[in-house]
Amino acid sequence: MRSRGGLGRAAVGIAISAVALYLVVRSVDLGATWNAMRTAQPGWLLLLGGFVATDLLIRGLRWRILLSPVGRVAYRDSLGALLVGYLANNVLPARLGEIIRSHDMGERSGLSKSTILGTIVVERVMDTLVVVVIAAIAIFVLSVRGVVASAVLVGLAVTALLVVGIVVGLVAHRLPGADRLSAFIYRWPRIHGLLVRLRAGLAIVSNVRVMAIALVLTLGSWSCAVLGFAAAAQSVGIQPTMGQAALLAAGVNLATAVPAAPGYVGTFELAAVAIAASVGIEREPALAFAVLVHAFSLLITSLGGAAALLVGGRRRARLEVPVPEPGTEP
Repeated sequence: MRSRGGLGRAAVGIAISAVALYLVVRSVDLGATWNAMRTAQPGWLLLLGGFVATDLLIRGLRWRILLSPVGRVAYRDSLGALLVGYLANNVLPARLGEIIRSHDMGERSGLSKSTILGTIVVERVMDTLVVVVIAAIAIFVLSVRGVVASAVLVGLAVTALLVVGIVVGLVAHRLPGADRLSAFIYRWPRIHGLLVRLRAGLAIVSNVRVMAIALVLTLGSWSCAVLGFAAAAQSVGIQPTMGQAALLAAGVNLATAVPAAPGYVGTFELAAVAIAASVGIEREPALAFAVLVHAFSLLITSLGGAAALLVGGRRRARLEVPVPEPGTEP
């Protein structure tokens, strides 16, 4: 039954991506888009790659900070597991990369995988909160109306629900009837233990110092994302304002929450074209720089994830080699 459910979600995601790609293709001149991509300026593309890489480096550091209340983790491990998760998201549906990331970090660090998953939930909610705030400020400054503004408002509502969900998860044991619910769940010790460990990961939000540092790093990470979109646009001859670049970066990344094919193919491009049109940028160059941003992100995260898998596998293999006792044959 689980496999059928997974296949069903994958099929829905692929269908949504196919529809998104159809809507993009019918709304742009693909010849003009290709010409814009073909003549993209290498210097700006180099900057784009640098911003994508810096974004990932900051995210690896942020996750290490978020993990610090539950255990000491080396930066190479937090970055490596992060890249492995991104690689999985590039080839698997339904954001399964987050589960794989928690498993990989558990193997690297020995920490509870459920607790690690709790820190990932906090990380994702923080990302969503910052992205929605960036988008809200951008639509206010740019006076954007219509579908884009409505989507951002929906994002605000969803973010509020996510924050409430974390708070409820942390204080659930104090709510009326909590004892009865806990006694009921305790009938299944494995599930009870999983929830306890997951809550330990969510509890990092109570560490003010850790959350403050993580917030600063989150702002730095998304600044790189905004600058990456600006560099990609410059490469095809578009000179966006920082407000336009911010709305594009935030809006496109919010769109990746929509179920889609692996790598968010289609939904990423459709969101970029729609947002660009709402702020007066022509669709053809918008699709061109959106494809460039998407391609660089997929390429760098995939190569980084493959390298992290290879290096991590070799390290684990060395640790698992038995050491012969003195006086025995090797």
